[in-house]
Amino acid sequence: MKVLLLKDPKEDDCGQDPYIRLSHPEGYGGLIFTSPRAVEAVELCLEKDSKTEVWRKSLKEKWNAKSVYVVGKATASLVNKIGLHTEGENCGNAEKLAEYICSRESSALPLLFPCGALKREILPKMLKDKGIPVESLTVYQTIPHPGIQGNLNSYYSQQGIPASITFFSPSGLTHSLKHIQELSGDNIDQIKFVAIGPTTAHALAAQGLPVSCTAESPTPRALAAGIRTALQPHGC
Repeated sequence: MKVLLLKDPKEDDCGQDPYIRLSHPEGYGGLIFTSPRAVEAVELCLEKDSKTEVWRKSLKEKWNAKSVYVVGKATASLVNKIGLHTEGENCGNAEKLAEYICSRESSALPLLFPCGALKREILPKMLKDKGIPVESLTVYQTIPHPGIQGNLNSYYSQQGIPASITFFSPSGLTHSLKHIQELSGDNIDQIKFVAIGPTTAHALAAQGLPVSCTAESPTPRALAAGIRTALQPHGC
């Protein structure tokens, strides 16, 4: 049985240089990362102009004296790679992480939130509604991969209609749905649509697509279990 997985579109490196903010931990109560791409953008900026040495010798420990909140184990792993300790990775999505932060945070200083240009506002809003200041910093932009249409054409011509398509982000849906609809035609009803999390599931539903399953957590194991269940006769 054929399963087509669509990952995030191509994302560039840094929209702004986060090092300017990261070099002043005294001005913040902690850090928030909700995307592996945000961590990768920060890491790329740390690698420029010998900034890694300053980070390793002093800044890293100053940030480790504060809270570093993350969503998901993949993001946590990348944050650990740059030397920071994390908490909140088991929350699963931004909404649950916001609740977790609200239950723990008491600092009057803002939390620094490196993020993408297409971030949802729900986490900053939930925190601000609870009196927890947040400073968002755009560190990467999401753009469509130039080969997405060609890759989809190639897949459909060789494999036919996929049994399932899994989306990892609303932006992945935005940049691929038109091509999928054109290639699938009247057979699109045969496809089981699976979402990595509730945000992506909402985006699918907003496009009028039935969500056959949403992964219980944003992990490979949970996603694989969700796809298996979705492909069973009764779905999930």
